[in-house]
Amino acid sequence: MIQLPDQSASFVLIAREGSDSVELLTGDVVDVELLADIPLMADGVAQEVFALVPYRQVRERGFEAQDDATPLRCIIVDRHDDLPFDEVVASLPRDAVALHDAGFDISDDDYAAVVERVIADEIGRGEGANFVIRRDYTARFDGDDRTAALTWFRALLEHERGAYWTFVVVTPGQILVGASPEAHVVAQDGIVTMNPISGTFRHPAGGATKESLVEFLSSTKETEELFMVVDEELKMMSAVCSDGGRITGPHLKQMSRLTHTEYMLRGSSRLDPRDILRETMFAPTVTGSPMQNACTVIRRHETKPRGYYSGVAALFTPNAHGGHDLDAPILIRTVYAEDGALRVPVGATLVRHSDPHGEVSETHGKAAGVLGAIGAIDRDEVVDADAPAEPVDLAADAEVSALLNARNSRLAEFWLNPQGDDAAGHFAGRSALVVDAEDRFTTMLAHQLRHLGLDVRIAAWSEATDADADAADLVVAGPGPGDPRDGSTLRIARMRDLVARRREQLRPLLAVCLSHQILADGFGIDLAPLDSPHQGLQKVVPVFGEDASIGFYNTFTARVAPGTTRIGDVEVSADAATGDVYALRAPHVASVQGHLESILSRDGIRTLERLVAHALA
Repeated sequence: MIQLPDQSASFVLIAREGSDSVELLTGDVVDVELLADIPLMADGVAQEVFALVPYRQVRERGFEAQDDATPLRCIIVDRHDDLPFDEVVASLPRDAVALHDAGFDISDDDYAAVVERVIADEIGRGEGANFVIRRDYTARFDGDDRTAALTWFRALLEHERGAYWTFVVVTPGQILVGASPEAHVVAQDGIVTMNPISGTFRHPAGGATKESLVEFLSSTKETEELFMVVDEELKMMSAVCSDGGRITGPHLKQMSRLTHTEYMLRGSSRLDPRDILRETMFAPTVTGSPMQNACTVIRRHETKPRGYYSGVAALFTPNAHGGHDLDAPILIRTVYAEDGALRVPVGATLVRHSDPHGEVSETHGKAAGVLGAIGAIDRDEVVDADAPAEPVDLAADAEVSALLNARNSRLAEFWLNPQGDDAAGHFAGRSALVVDAEDRFTTMLAHQLRHLGLDVRIAAWSEATDADADAADLVVAGPGPGDPRDGSTLRIARMRDLVARRREQLRPLLAVCLSHQILADGFGIDLAPLDSPHQGLQKVVPVFGEDASIGFYNTFTARVAPGTTRIGDVEVSADAATGDVYALRAPHVASVQGHLESILSRDGIRTLERLVAHALA
């Protein structure tokens, strides 16, 4: 039998995927304000640190969050033991923890109403592609928090499978237990890995079958959700990795009651792991995209702060190079115990075609899955019943494998192949300023421009001065959320000024998405909302004599009379039937409605090169 730390001690128990042991970490607790304050060194010596990073830390990136004072908690590890799995399980309490006074903090009807508002007022008005809004399942239980958490941890070790980390954290006032499926970010020996997971297949009674899984994999909605998440995490990878990141997958993530689809993203970085963690806060799977506006939408529509939900648990381990490796799973599928109360936060991903009642059901399924896994409710009560005792590896099935592999035929080869950071493209010796209008697609766009040879700098719309723009050979006015017609918004007004100034100077300009709409408005072309937002939509469209497969993330469009190909000295590429404008060209100016940098843009790099060449000609 294993002797667990005494009642007063702080500790962490971690069972990592693929390991036959359980790690026990003990040490003193230190709370800090900023990620940079995480004490990785002491008297010049590297030390191991386990950190709980709350959602409110997104304010370090300038994003909105309710400040609930949830601590950025660190355990300075003074002992790290690997314990035999079976002995740990045998040492944990096993008596069931009964729940009472259980239910969601927000009623089903109220949550459905929130979903409707987000779809209409946020997605419908161009504020983003998808947003995750949470609700909490709460209950009371008898007994002390520590014993309850250890009991639930034992249940997870015995019954859950496929989790990246199964863990329990015991510190004063903060006790967490969970089975996270997702490694949000890992940095080891200079290689950064992110693991975007999206699409949730809840197993039918008796477990998943090939037929039910094939139906799930054939869903357009589930596929598009995964692609949008990969795009959002590639934005982060492009910010921290010199080679922008490479996609591998997709894979199946099979757990006891759920199966997910996932990709792996890998790239090289020399950044401090705390900086990597800051630039990747937090996963779009539990926030939305674009990330900055997703935080604003969460602030508007969630009634309570998030605490640790959607944050990360981060283990910083000294490595042989004098630095630290980072392993940081996302804090989802996690139960919180405090003063005899249980809380399970769960969220649904809301997209343009979400059904409010379907999203309500999604949160019920996720909560039931967690509660069944920890044994807090009878597993027979769980809608998504346990898988068979001998689960089938469905990923090995030829038809399932073919469906997974077919997804990559829709994606840009640019992001599937190694890139390197020393490309000498056609535009070597030229400089570009990319103006970020609050969509970090600009990091991916900048990486592609560097691949074409340009010396690129990114500046936020609020920080890009006229002098900065005047000094660049090419200004790239970037994408962003919002209504391009709303000149009362400071961001829209500033992007208008930058686009207009560049046009007046007859200096090279490339405008993307929101900025394309602003440019079109300046040319006197009408702007209108689309009947149905194009969020994560792949289309083959005409771009000045070539058909191009491009990914779109837009709610508004510039629109001309069908058949229009020119307005004065402005060339127009538009939909022959609707008149929706896909691209514009004028002397020293080019623009595109779609996101050439998206993984959905199979012809993205080719089209970008053509438009840049025109602007710089």
